[in-house]
Amino acid sequence: MNPNATHEHAATDDHGHGHSHGLIDPSIKRSRAGLRVVAVSLVILTATAAAQAAIYVATGSIALLADLIHNAGDALTAVPLAAAFLLRSERAENGAGIAVVLTILASALVAGVFAIERIINPLAPTHLLALALAGVVGFLGNAFAARIRTRAGRRLDSPALVADGNHARADAYVSLAVIASATMVAIGLPVADPLIGLAITAVILRITWQSWVTVRGGSHAHS
Repeated sequence: MNPNATHEHAATDDHGHGHSHGLIDPSIKRSRAGLRVVAVSLVILTATAAAQAAIYVATGSIALLADLIHNAGDALTAVPLAAAFLLRSERAENGAGIAVVLTILASALVAGVFAIERIINPLAPTHLLALALAGVVGFLGNAFAARIRTRAGRRLDSPALVADGNHARADAYVSLAVIASATMVAIGLPVADPLIGLAITAVILRITWQSWVTVRGGSHAHS
């Protein structure tokens, strides 16, 4: 009897294609790697949102509030992503991707409502140096989270992580708009703050669509 017969049988299926019966180990590794990425990005974005929230209380900037709402929503997307990796299910992961998209959309709508309200009832933000600093914090936090999520998403073949990484990358540049708001208010254009808040909302809506396309593409690839 060929001592390798058992191994050869385990390595091929009924159609003669290569097949491994030991997929649990790669699955566990993928899940653990995914959870690490989600946990690290959650810590980064939670710290970013917390710092921005403290500065928002002092400044009252709608542009900052829009960025803050979005960053907080981005941090919360870690919850469905973590659940998907814990379940080790592609279907759950695709569901997590949809949850990410819906979270982005909700943050855009909330930010838009606040911006419109501030246009109707103007109130110029204060503590402009702190406001500019909040923009810098948002940029750095999102850029770091984007790099971690996108690299891991490609390595793990996770459409949900890639979508979230692209979202965070765009968020980094959105945060720069907060610096622009502080600058415009400083030169005597306080209406620029809620208008920039509306512009941030428009960008978030575009990110929503791009993330949806990414998630749908990944879902079709796995189906």
